[in-house]
Amino acid sequence: MRHYNQKDWYELNRDPCSRIETIRAHFTGHAYDPHWHDSYLIGVTEQGVQQFKCRAKQQVCVPGTSFLLDPEEIHDGTAPSEDGFTYRMLFISPELFQQRIRQLFPKVPDNFEFRVNKTLSQDNLLSASISSAFAAIHYQEPKIIQDACLDQMMKQLTEHMFWRKTTEQHTDSVNIALLTQEILHANLNVNIGLTEIAETLKVNRFHLTRSFKAIFGLAPHAYLIQLRLVRARELLAHGENPADVANKLCFSDQSHMGRWFKRCYRFTPAEYQRRTFIL
Repeated sequence: MRHYNQKDWYELNRDPCSRIETIRAHFTGHAYDPHWHDSYLIGVTEQGVQQFKCRAKQQVCVPGTSFLLDPEEIHDGTAPSEDGFTYRMLFISPELFQQRIRQLFPKVPDNFEFRVNKTLSQDNLLSASISSAFAAIHYQEPKIIQDACLDQMMKQLTEHMFWRKTTEQHTDSVNIALLTQEILHANLNVNIGLTEIAETLKVNRFHLTRSFKAIFGLAPHAYLIQLRLVRARELLAHGENPADVANKLCFSDQSHMGRWFKRCYRFTPAEYQRRTFIL
């Protein structure tokens, strides 16, 4: 089902088995404020020019170009020309992504993870495999076709990714940032303040903020909003009432949560729920 808003439109689906979300959309002007997702983003620009800032660089994605983002990579989105841009994209959870990758590389140690090498790619085989996987999932082809298309896409993706160790030695500032991240994840449902976090870690809150932003690209409060939005999408997809979700995740009210949804995703919580609700 398409949602229309003047010149802009989007189609949003969520596969009931794999929980892969797919979106095909056309946007003009400003598309998204800076935000991140907890999933890998794998997509192709179909028409127009898609422009977004990611990895401290302005990325320009033209038709036929693939774009690949790791979980929690901050990005925005805009259309530099009046005709806007159209793209198709899959959101794949890290768990499912690693599971499918490990089927291709069964001997990789557990303390490694797969990460994107470059954000943009002109590899035609990769673009074709992404489009095929998108179509199979988005339009609910038989599961055997979905599996075949996803496997082919994963094989092509391995040419554009690398293994990274997940256990590394860290400096004090990095440790502060990582401990702050743990506290934020543990307090999605608590109206926690920055002073409380700094007191827990016994550090100056300004030093905490600088350390956190240097690692994650966002201040702690902005990162917590993103965490709550990700959790909100999950709860909404499972049928929870938007007002209850807003209250549970410490938004001041449903309208407050809705404003953040529109800024980051271009749709409201109710619109998202109508297209992704899992029975």
